[in-house]
Amino acid sequence: MPSRIISTASAALVLATLIAPSVRSESASDVNQIDRIALHGFDPVAYFTQNKAVKGEPQLTAVYKGVTYEFASKDDQAAFQANPEKYVPQYGGFCAFAVSKGKKADIDPYAFAINDGKLYVNYSERALQTYQGDVKGNTDKADQNWPDVSKQTKITR
Repeated sequence: MPSRIISTASAALVLATLIAPSVRSESASDVNQIDRIALHGFDPVAYFTQNKAVKGEPQLTAVYKGVTYEFASKDDQAAFQANPEKYVPQYGGFCAFAVSKGKKADIDPYAFAINDGKLYVNYSERALQTYQGDVKGNTDKADQNWPDVSKQTKITR
């Protein structure tokens, strides 16, 4: 009988792992970084100038407040260096919709919007659409939540 209990518990663990493989806990800072690079290596300036997500080049970087950003061109790199606050994503590059709900979540670099001259990135296209459904309300909630959310150590990935 005890071996059956262990088997059942093991099966439940395996099932839980298969159902939710993208959720894990890790230590975090107030800026979303993967391998010490912000925005998954996407060019923050291109979101504004090309209105699309463009992958940066590892040899074209700039460091702002201890965080490394990558750029697709030297012009984008120079624009960022001249005015980084204009280009950095809101909420440390974490999902804006998740922050509006009091959580910290990773992003899909393609799920973005520019609202009032600021970059908002989201976990998924669905999260983006939901956020955009009430931009003012969700932004107000996210702005209010960010001081506490920024301190959270768990990130949904």
